[in-house]
Amino acid sequence: MTLWYEGPLAAFDTETTGVDVEEDRIVSAAVVVQDAAGGRVRVTRWLVNPGIPVPAGATDVHGLTDDHLQRNGRWPAPVMEEIGRVLAEQCAAGRPLVVMNAPFDLTLLDRELRRHRASSLSRYLRNAPLRVLDPRVLDKHLDRYRKGRRTLTDLCEQYGVALEGAHDAAADALAALDVVRAVGRRYAARLDHLSPAELHTAQAVWHAAQARGLQAWFARNGSPEAVDPAWPLRPELPAAA
Repeated sequence: MTLWYEGPLAAFDTETTGVDVEEDRIVSAAVVVQDAAGGRVRVTRWLVNPGIPVPAGATDVHGLTDDHLQRNGRWPAPVMEEIGRVLAEQCAAGRPLVVMNAPFDLTLLDRELRRHRASSLSRYLRNAPLRVLDPRVLDKHLDRYRKGRRTLTDLCEQYGVALEGAHDAAADALAALDVVRAVGRRYAARLDHLSPAELHTAQAVWHAAQARGLQAWFARNGSPEAVDPAWPLRPELPAAA
C-alpha cells in the first residue's frame, strides 16, 4: 500500500496584496499536482489584477507591480471561479491538499469568492471532502520544542528541500508539497497509521492547541494580539450592524 506522503498530492499557494485575510486580495495563485513522490509535476497558474493598488511592501515580497498586474492580470471573478473548481476537482479525486499556513490562503480565497462570486469555498467543496496537510502545523506539532521561526524557507532548510524562486506561488506550492513528503518520511513512525482524513482532523486540534499556547505567550508579554484557533479556514466575520 502506498503511504500518503509518497502518493498523490496537490498543493495550493497565493501571493497577495497583504496579510489581512478580510481586506487584502490575491494577485497570483498556483495549484501543483504530483501523483507520486519524485514524479512529474503539473502546474496551473493564475495572475490577477486585484482592482486595488498593490502596496510597495507587498511588491517587495513577490515582485508583482501594479503596472504588471494591470497589463497581464485577469479580472478576479473568473479567476476565483477557476481556482474554486480546480481545488474541488483535486479534492474529488482524493488528493490531499497541501497548504502552508492554510488559515491564511484558504480564508483569503474564501473571502475572494464571497467578494467576486457571491459564493464561498465550502460551496465549491460541498461534494468534495477537504483533506488539508499544513506543513507548518505538522512540523510544529511533531518537533514542538525546536527553537526558531517556521516560515516556508525555514522548513525547507530544516527538511532539506530546495526552494527556488521563493514568493512565487508555484515555487512555494511545490516546496510546501516536498516539505510535507519529507515530514511524512521523518516522522513515519508517528504518522503512518493516520489517513489524510484523520490527519486533517488531528491538525485542527493541534493548531487550536498551538494557538492557545501562542495566545498565552502574548498575554504574559502584555501583547493585545489575538490568535485565531480555527483551522484550516477561519469563519466569516459577522456583518456589522
